[in-house]
Amino acid sequence: MVFLTRKLLQSGVKSLRKHFRPHFLDTLRLTVSGGHGGNGLPKNGGVGGQGGCVYFVAKEDATLKMIAKEHSTKRVKATHGEDSSKVRLLGRRGEDREVKVPVGITVIDETGRPIYELNEEGRTFKAASGGPGGCQGNSFIGQPGQSRTLMLDLKLIADAGLVGFPNAGKSTFLKAVSKARPRIASYPFTTIQPQLGIVQYTDFRQISVADLPGLIEGAHANIGMGHKFLKHVERTRMLILIADIFGFQLSPQHKRRNCLENVYALNRELELYDATLLEKPAILLINKLDIEGAHEEYENIKSILHQLDHGLENCPEEIRPQKLMEFERIIPISAKENVDIGRVTACIRDVLDEAAAEGLSDPDTEILSRRMREVGPKIV
Repeated sequence: MVFLTRKLLQSGVKSLRKHFRPHFLDTLRLTVSGGHGGNGLPKNGGVGGQGGCVYFVAKEDATLKMIAKEHSTKRVKATHGEDSSKVRLLGRRGEDREVKVPVGITVIDETGRPIYELNEEGRTFKAASGGPGGCQGNSFIGQPGQSRTLMLDLKLIADAGLVGFPNAGKSTFLKAVSKARPRIASYPFTTIQPQLGIVQYTDFRQISVADLPGLIEGAHANIGMGHKFLKHVERTRMLILIADIFGFQLSPQHKRRNCLENVYALNRELELYDATLLEKPAILLINKLDIEGAHEEYENIKSILHQLDHGLENCPEEIRPQKLMEFERIIPISAKENVDIGRVTACIRDVLDEAAAEGLSDPDTEILSRRMREVGPKIV
């Protein structure tokens, strides 16, 4: 009877839809402990082995989900050092433990302070030191290893990051330029986790594009999931802002913003979260030009989009940015119908190349001439 009642109750409860389950992890808390040092042997002056250490090693193919699965208890501990004995006066060192972490990890300590970044393949961080073995200096008693709880915070590393309000067409655009297949629908908040796509060029060059879930007003203050998504923008080399030509309304309780107001609002959110983001190269895409009346709407705001300072006086105070972004390109597109998508991918490549060229310092001709100077006897 109890079994039947339980089944009937369960049948009336809808299970959580599969695509709303947290498949993507970008934060993980781990408790790491170094091994205990082995005891020494006072009679013979033997020294105990040092405890093993715990290391984080950055790997391209690693994910936080893999770490959580491998270390289900969220604890990683190295082995203890060997005690000294008559047979072995110098005890063996404890075995180290390596945790493979994804590239782009920031290690944060218990106080919330970032202490290390693993941004390159193979970079290593000692997360917990092993305890020293017993010797004359510590009365031949092995010492405990370091133990602490660390937060692994992942920020996606991509060449370009897509930024826009919900239902602006970011996922559709990513699907159009890459082989990524994000979930797409006609209602807001379809993207609930970051997606990464690769743009393939005919000369085999590849550019990574990250589709970040739609922001909402107040994201800079962590409203909604603001900081969880905005943090992924920090490590992109350029920004791609996407705005719906007909604007966006979060809900019936919120005011509808037109396309121009949305551009100002996105500028404002990025500015309040981190003003340095405005210095990144950026392009602006005005999407959904395939809808009837879109071209007329675009012509009405085209001149202001190219000179945003001219429209500031009509911008509502709550979304008015202090500093305006400078867009390298402004392109009207239809991601759904693949209109001008090729032009956009070419622009992404050009903007990245221009930014890379500006970052190269001019060579010091005097140093180069000294290096190339002939050394030794000259032939006359």
